[in-house]
Amino acid sequence: MDTQTVDGSTDPFPLFGGALTAFIPHSATDVSDLREIPDNQEVFTHAHTDQSLIVELVEYQGHVADHDAARFHFEDIAGSNKASEPSACEVTSVVPLPKSDLSLSDCSSAWMLTGTQCVSKFNEEAKNTVTLHLGVFRLPQFSTDILITFNDPQSISPGSSSATPTGTHGEPWTVQDFQRLLQTLTLRIPGLFG
Repeated sequence: MDTQTVDGSTDPFPLFGGALTAFIPHSATDVSDLREIPDNQEVFTHAHTDQSLIVELVEYQGHVADHDAARFHFEDIAGSNKASEPSACEVTSVVPLPKSDLSLSDCSSAWMLTGTQCVSKFNEEAKNTVTLHLGVFRLPQFSTDILITFNDPQSISPGSSSATPTGTHGEPWTVQDFQRLLQTLTLRIPGLFG
């Protein structure tokens, strides 16, 4: 099976059948070409590093104040990653994203969180330290929060399956690449949300 990378294009990448678009960083492989991905997610991995990007549509959390939404979703991800104990996850910053800098003007607010989580890959014993950058777009009118997660491993345990050399000739993604994705996320088809 041929896997397609999405780099080199000057056009935004179609997400969810083109209902959303955004600029995806260079050297990205669409994971749906490799395995089944849930319908509410688009997942990309870097072709030469262990970095990944996830664009996810989740239920709008109306009981959570806008300024707490990123922390709420970060803690939910930590629970899914089995990294919810205090020593395994930490939020280092949460900042609002000015709507004037965003293509997705339909959101009521947008936030970017940076934190770390100690997670294992494929339920292994070995834990890797990952910097997690999380963008949250709040869309109460569609009962949806859009999460964009950039997983950027900082230290890989020798016992992790990620410790095997994955190639070092590719330029890793940067926070600037992630911010460009956040700024260029555009809603093309509101029917995406039902």
